[in-house]
Amino acid sequence: AVPMTLGQEFGAFAVMLGEDRERLREARQLIHEINLGATAIGTGINAPKGYAEVACKFLSEITEIPLVTAGNLVEATQDAGAFVQLSGVLKRVAVKLSKTCNDLRLLSSGPRVGFNEINLPPVQAGSSIMPGKVNPVIPEVVNQIAFEVIGNDITVSFAAEAGQLQLNAFEPIITRNLFNSLVFLRQGCLTLAERCVVGITANREELRAMIDKSIGIVTALNPRIGYENASAVAAEAHKRGKGVVDVVLEKGLLTKEELDEILRPEALIGR
Repeated sequence: AVPMTLGQEFGAFAVMLGEDRERLREARQLIHEINLGATAIGTGINAPKGYAEVACKFLSEITEIPLVTAGNLVEATQDAGAFVQLSGVLKRVAVKLSKTCNDLRLLSSGPRVGFNEINLPPVQAGSSIMPGKVNPVIPEVVNQIAFEVIGNDITVSFAAEAGQLQLNAFEPIITRNLFNSLVFLRQGCLTLAERCVVGITANREELRAMIDKSIGIVTALNPRIGYENASAVAAEAHKRGKGVVDVVLEKGLLTKEELDEILRPEALIGR
């Protein structure tokens, strides 16, 4: 792979997770629509005239949430689509969080047989079977939270689908799983931020050595020496265990000054 900075990598994590704030706001708007006053099946039978509007206004005041009465109470009574939407967004957040934690575990693997690019805070240092081992327990916790939330979403989907005619008898399990997902994700995000992310450090020397030994930097030479020459350089560097720069200089394809210019860190990361 071609080089990139840790800033670019972590910046992508931030954007990937941050964009779901808007998705959550959109899903929240859907559950602001309520069916109070619909009575049994949405027809409003036996409800006093104006009850739905008054109830909605009162509930909005005590919750400080801008609730609205559904335009079609029959539809609102039978349709659990808003819950499915919210659960789906929570699953989306969980999937992204878990993927990020997978990356953190991989990037911190090592120190000798692994990537060893970053250090995670040693929350649970040591192992009863391998002395000195440091497990990435916080990312692992968040992985497991994500698995739970993904499972909750499946249950919500099946429960919403199982409704019949104008009623859904399975809204209790929908509500339970939604609340569980919300609580789990909130606690998981806080734990990941406070007990892992804020304490991450870079292994600068290791990263520098990786760049120096990388065959992938030959990609930056393509425009100057051509694809065939670049491929030959990569193959020879790998076979002989030498650096790309050394092989290019030996072959006389570029000068040291030209290589220094092409392989500037700013050039390698697209700046």
